[in-house]
Amino acid sequence: MPKIEIITIINAPIALCFDLARSIDLHTISTSKTNEKAIGGRIQGLIELHEYVTWQATHFGIRQILTSKITAFERPYYFVDEQISGAFKSLYHEHVFEQDGEKVIMKDIFTFQSPMGIFGRLFNKLILTAYLRKFLMTRNSMIKEFAETDKWKRLI
Repeated sequence: MPKIEIITIINAPIALCFDLARSIDLHTISTSKTNEKAIGGRIQGLIELHEYVTWQATHFGIRQILTSKITAFERPYYFVDEQISGAFKSLYHEHVFEQDGEKVIMKDIFTFQSPMGIFGRLFNKLILTAYLRKFLMTRNSMIKEFAETDKWKRLI
């Protein structure tokens, strides 16, 4: 099962970083290239424990729908979103936040499994893992940008 780990250092309060990471509105802004939009469940604001969101997006030229649910939540240190339906066989995304002086260490641990057996594993290795890493890094750059400027005030 592929696992992507990304660390992003942000010069902002931990609670702000945590809230921006669970902001439906910021997620929509950061994924504009894939036309991602929330179409079910929590469709705006800050997602909470046991809530779900259904996303519609276009990846690899194919419109896809994915529903994820917040299954663990300890503000402002940790939350997990898990796919409950969608294209993946499984998807588990841990968001970890740690205060380090004036900075926050934001860590994503993204574990996924594609369907279609050996073909899915080959697709993961050749294309999907790098694509998802870039997708997450773009999203994290947006969280950092909003947290380190006044842009966050538009959302929270």
